Amino acid sequence: MAHMISPDVLATLRRFDTPTICNVIELFEVRPRTAGYMDARIRACYPQLPPMVGFASTATFRAAAPPPGGSEYGGMDDQIAGFAELDGPAVVVFQDLDDPSVAATFGEVMCTSYQAFGATGLITSGTGRDLEQVGELDFPVFTNGAICSHGYVYFPQLQVPVRVGGIMVQPNDLLHGDANGVTTIPKEIAGEIADICDDFVAAEMIVIEAMRSGSPTLKAFNEARAESHHQIAELAKRVRK
Repeated sequence: MAHMISPDVLATLRRFDTPTICNVIELFEVRPRTAGYMDARIRACYPQLPPMVGFASTATFRAAAPPPGGSEYGGMDDQIAGFAELDGPAVVVFQDLDDPSVAATFGEVMCTSYQAFGATGLITSGTGRDLEQVGELDFPVFTNGAICSHGYVYFPQLQVPVRVGGIMVQPNDLLHGDANGVTTIPKEIAGEIADICDDFVAAEMIVIEAMRSGSPTLKAFNEARAESHHQIAELAKRVRK
């Protein structure tokens, strides 16, 4: 079943950090708490940027040898054309098939081009380059490191399942990422997640505000924590009906 997600829902999800999104997903019990997010190999190059939200435009990547047919960056035009088939703004997701990575998946020209066609970010299991120039674009990228050369870049496959950061990313998956990492968001609950994030944050703030009171006590801590847990439990009951 298709689950269309409105621009308003995407805008609301973008207001919250990725750990909050992960916490709220847990309330629905739709997957194990250790599933659905990328591991520590995938790091934000620009952790100061606000959260990235979009739909996966997936591709595999090679750069270790000249591509068949000799067409470097082969497939990039088809990849960009495919953005129009997604449910919303693209997040470009590459699985680097070279192990270890031998060349940068992205640079300034690629990121500028993707951004011009509406992409909201890029994730690669490999490496990147032109990090200072890409940083000036305010374009979130997530990577496993940096390499100065582009090697023999080409994209063997587009819009296929890819393995990045220990998880499988399907074409058109909804992704959320920030300084803390990247998670997938189950589309069938995306709207509900957006609706209750404010309530979840308010429940957590009960403890934080109690500890910022100036002279916290263990009694106040336990009372605040109990009330916070109660409100979160009530949220969980609400979303599981």
